[in-house]
Amino acid sequence: MKSWSHPAVPALPGNGPTPRLHDTATQTLKPANASASGTSSASLYVCGITPYDATHLGHAATYLGYDTLVRLWLDAGYDVRYVQNVTDVDDPLLVRAASQGVDWQELANSQIDLFRSDMQALSIIPPHHYVGVTEVIAEVAEAVSRLLDAGYAYRVPSDNAEPDIYFDTNAAEQNTAWHLGLESGLDTQTMLALSAERGGDPERQGKRNPLDPLLWRAERSGEPTWQSVVGPGRPGWHIECTVIALNHHTQSITVNGGGSDLVFPHHEFSAAHATALTGEPLAHIYSHTGMVAYQGEKMSKSLGNLVFVSRLIADGADPRAIRLALLGHHYRSDWEWTDATLTAAEERLKSWAGWAAQPTEDDNHAQSHLTELRDILANDLNTPTALGLIDGWAASGRPASNTMVDAIDALLGVRLR
Repeated sequence: MKSWSHPAVPALPGNGPTPRLHDTATQTLKPANASASGTSSASLYVCGITPYDATHLGHAATYLGYDTLVRLWLDAGYDVRYVQNVTDVDDPLLVRAASQGVDWQELANSQIDLFRSDMQALSIIPPHHYVGVTEVIAEVAEAVSRLLDAGYAYRVPSDNAEPDIYFDTNAAEQNTAWHLGLESGLDTQTMLALSAERGGDPERQGKRNPLDPLLWRAERSGEPTWQSVVGPGRPGWHIECTVIALNHHTQSITVNGGGSDLVFPHHEFSAAHATALTGEPLAHIYSHTGMVAYQGEKMSKSLGNLVFVSRLIADGADPRAIRLALLGHHYRSDWEWTDATLTAAEERLKSWAGWAAQPTEDDNHAQSHLTELRDILANDLNTPTALGLIDGWAASGRPASNTMVDAIDALLGVRLR
């Protein structure tokens, strides 16, 4: 599946530091390099959209957060491998398509196209591999077959001709280094509640553990289905991301990222599946972005309180101002979007653009300013403090230098000239 065009990223003098990132599993800041010893490469897997109601600002905030990480890695001299999926077949997508009376594939394709255009407008660096679930059905089924053979999966009778296949959480806890709560740190009751809210079926009869997640959904009448080594059907949610991540990375990835609403059950069980399949952890760092609210509630498809990137742009918003509005909040924070958020970002953009209109050759301050900006951003992607720093530069009365303007473009993705 194609992604979108890569924005131009200016080269800066020297290299920045390795970024440190908050790890959900340990609740600590960790160097975001490929191993404890450090290497010249880094890898990233970010969970992509289920293609309906794209692209709202919650989506944009997440992908902008990891865009900042990619930019810092590139500035530090790392060889970056970035993979993102598209959940282009899933129950919510099928329900939405049915409610609108449209073909589910047509709905998915139209929303994916819209997402691509929004990401390009926001100058988000695209993943090297942008993979739809429907492109890897055979690989997912093969992984499910391996889990069955290894004793990490089992069949549960259903009302259909074939049983469904579930992951055996108890077996994974007994025989691998993974255990429930390894990533999320949640207690069982909280896990049960979140499982029921987020696509799980803890009440399903025949499961060995109520939290066991679905690996393969047997064929149902009226639903899309594929023939496979484990019978006709389609993949469960978590195993899809596991397989796509493992397909494109030869070892544990540096960072597994996504919104904080994916911590459990999605990321918890994606990691479990990976360890059961490979014997290794899925990632060195499990990273999560905060939730964006609107009108007093978290933006959600169910509530319908969504603010869309494409509509803001159609109404005349500069994509750079949208980007600055999002960067003005720390990627891990929960916050609320208002009209004033965009207005303040537009004023900031106007101030910066005026300051940078006629940049000068680098002076004695250029390198120290660059070092300060790099250090701030490398400390858990601290974009709000970085924006405040640049506000100070713009208000200082000293003209912008070429390096300062290039740094804002390269590290924050805001082109001022």
